[in-house]
Amino acid sequence: MSRQLIFFSLSLIIPLLGAVPLFAEDDAAVLVSEFIYESAPFPECHASTVEQTTQGDIVAAWFGGVEEKSPDVGIWVSRLQNSKWTTPVEVANGVQYTTAKGRTHRHPTWNPVLFQPKSGPLMLFYKAGPTPQTWWGMLTTSTDGGKTWSHPCRLPEGILGPIKNKPVQLANGDILCPTSNETNESRSKWTVHFEKTSDLGKTWQKIGPVNNGIEIQSIQPSILFLGEDKLLAIGRTRNDRIFEVASNDGGKTWGEMTLGSLPNPNSGTDAVTLKDGRHLIVYNHVTGNPKSWGG
Repeated sequence: MSRQLIFFSLSLIIPLLGAVPLFAEDDAAVLVSEFIYESAPFPECHASTVEQTTQGDIVAAWFGGVEEKSPDVGIWVSRLQNSKWTTPVEVANGVQYTTAKGRTHRHPTWNPVLFQPKSGPLMLFYKAGPTPQTWWGMLTTSTDGGKTWSHPCRLPEGILGPIKNKPVQLANGDILCPTSNETNESRSKWTVHFEKTSDLGKTWQKIGPVNNGIEIQSIQPSILFLGEDKLLAIGRTRNDRIFEVASNDGGKTWGEMTLGSLPNPNSGTDAVTLKDGRHLIVYNHVTGNPKSWGG
């Protein structure tokens, strides 16, 4: 699967919009174009993620509920089994407690990220909390390809896990998460940092932030491999272009953040390095207005 691209985010949204699939059926480059589901117990979904397990299965996850930020929003999972996607099931939510009178106190969940390390269980990171400024990191794992999941655990204080895009696993086995923070002030400062674990999420090291969130306001990085110990992180900004920041020592330290050549209207991006060394980025090739939400 290393050279096959799987586009499925729109398939999650299309049933809500009554639109058509992204690709033409006669496109020779497309292996399959399909919906993951056509009906579900939630009206909206967002922030989809996909991974291949060590067993070879394809697993997808997203958050779904009435709408983003609604307390009912949970993390849903579907698996590609016998060439068909299974019925979506909620595997995590933001329920905090239930009172003696039966009233449930619940927060929304956000931004699931599936990640399969070279050895160990399938990992599902996500966020819980009222807003991106106040949320916290959560982790649940699966040892059977996404069929069942462990009881979710909260990550240590100050550790958020990967914010939207996947971690990478370094040559020594360490997992490096591309992470960012949005401060709870007006105007919110957007900063990028990294979080590293050597024991599948038991203990963590925080690296950064690598910008001050003022000159360049950036979130949601992806990590690319440039060869040897060289890494490049790129992602979303409020500054009309994607950001770039490099490391020459496997993510231990990072250089100065700059703006790259590609436009970014304050919209999410994702990027990956292929086995042959090429880099791919998914982004919106339109300019925005740095003083407003975007283009």
